Amino acid sequence: MTTDVPTAHTAPGRLGDPALTLGTDPRADPRMVAVLGRLGLLDHADGAPLTPDAGRETLLQFVDAVEEGFEGLFATLADGLPPIHGVTSELRTITGDGGHEIGLHVHRPEGAEGPLPVIYQVHGGGMVMLAAKGALYTRWRDELAAAGAVVVGVEYRNGGGALGPHPFPAGLEDCATGLRWVAGHLEELGGTHVVVTGDSGGGNLALALPIKAKREGWADAIAGVYAQCPYILGDWTEASLPSLVENDRYWLNRSLFPLLSEVYDPGAGNATEATCWPYHATEADLRGLPPHVVSCNELDPLRDEGIAYHRALLAAGVPSVGKVNLGLCHVGELMFRAAMPDVYAQAVRDVLGFARSLG
Repeated sequence: MTTDVPTAHTAPGRLGDPALTLGTDPRADPRMVAVLGRLGLLDHADGAPLTPDAGRETLLQFVDAVEEGFEGLFATLADGLPPIHGVTSELRTITGDGGHEIGLHVHRPEGAEGPLPVIYQVHGGGMVMLAAKGALYTRWRDELAAAGAVVVGVEYRNGGGALGPHPFPAGLEDCATGLRWVAGHLEELGGTHVVVTGDSGGGNLALALPIKAKREGWADAIAGVYAQCPYILGDWTEASLPSLVENDRYWLNRSLFPLLSEVYDPGAGNATEATCWPYHATEADLRGLPPHVVSCNELDPLRDEGIAYHRALLAAGVPSVGKVNLGLCHVGELMFRAAMPDVYAQAVRDVLGFARSLG
């Protein structure tokens, strides 16, 4: 049997062939391709209909529409999955510094003996959309809990969408408040230590939290960080990293990123602030942080910013494991539970194994 594999002298993806799509790139996992093909999500999407200077109200309306589309997709992908037994869940509500409510979705395995690691899960959505209560993230927390952890998902204020509009640093402040509450209630939760995890925009916030905690003197509340496909660059007006061209419009269109970043950080007032865009963290910001895992996906436009962050952690002396999941699009390890159960199960084992290793 033969397959079409790029030769050594051919640049990968759309760097080597601008006509490639996620459906025709030979690196793509065929199971993922089949699912996205049925949903009509394989061809190159058109560029974003707006520019970052379109005006705040127009951009917020755009985010509303994108959020609806993503939540609909994730609900479709979760439809028909077998139920998860042996997990209980409850919603705790705490109060933020501004007097607003912050929801904490707490998931526990039934009948577990002894204290367990606590996984503090921060949902994705470019920091401007989606919700912890959505289908994708509720399932992810249930799966992690069923495997043997206490899992807490934080419902933070978004920069836009149904939980917005609250630009930086509102969402990060909520995540920090929730994390400090969890760290202060470990005995009540039945936990031993806290590991922070997040994907995409949640990966941004997961990486920003220990930097913020270090500055404020509570970094010992975080035992480790596991970031998946982090969205951390902050300026995508030019293709400054190869993956932004190589994998552009492979489910994610890079022209979307500057729009979301403008909603999160209006006027780019925090363009080089590490807690807003961790890609710009200095060695001083990173030195002394807890162990990290930075997990990236081969066919993700955001791949190279995650790899760069892993290397920056190592340069600062932070224990870090960097990995690239072959054949997957952005957050592909979480999206295709039905079609790729082995990939999903490996993601669960990875996060849980990392959390247990730090106990």
